[in-house]
Amino acid sequence: MLHRGHESTGDGDGGEPAVPMAWFCAEYIADELLRTGDLMPPSSVEYRAGRDALALTVFLSGTGEELSGLQMVSRLPTWLSLTAYDQGWQDWVRERLDSLTADAEASGVRSPDLALARAAWRWLEETELLAADLDAVPGHAGTADEDDGPKVWTPAWQLGLPLGHLAIHLF
Repeated sequence: MLHRGHESTGDGDGGEPAVPMAWFCAEYIADELLRTGDLMPPSSVEYRAGRDALALTVFLSGTGEELSGLQMVSRLPTWLSLTAYDQGWQDWVRERLDSLTADAEASGVRSPDLALARAAWRWLEETELLAADLDAVPGHAGTADEDDGPKVWTPAWQLGLPLGHLAIHLF
């Protein structure tokens, strides 16, 4: 729990810890979009993948300011285009994170927002989830139950990204 004296934005006075407000705002927006879409239970790992993918999209495409409801709605088309299938989202994320990291290193400023964004990206890249194999041959000789269909280990971002994209559409 944060106490009033520790709500610094990290402007360097007194050595107080910086609060990653831009990242928290991005996570909140992502969470609201996913909850509104009601696509997955919030306790599922798939939900976390969607939330982290959306939070990265919001954070890396933002101005670093908190978004009001109207500003958020005006950003939806941008987020839709960034999360669209086959648009190279993962390359965009890597490039933006690398650019922000280089800027932070050059300025000598430690960014707790950037640290959390990098941790989310690391989790999305390194965590694999067992999911339906969407590239399986149609007419697979199995049951119609999707739980019995072919499965493949998939990086979490590959499940989270379409989930986030769909949540934006449903908002």
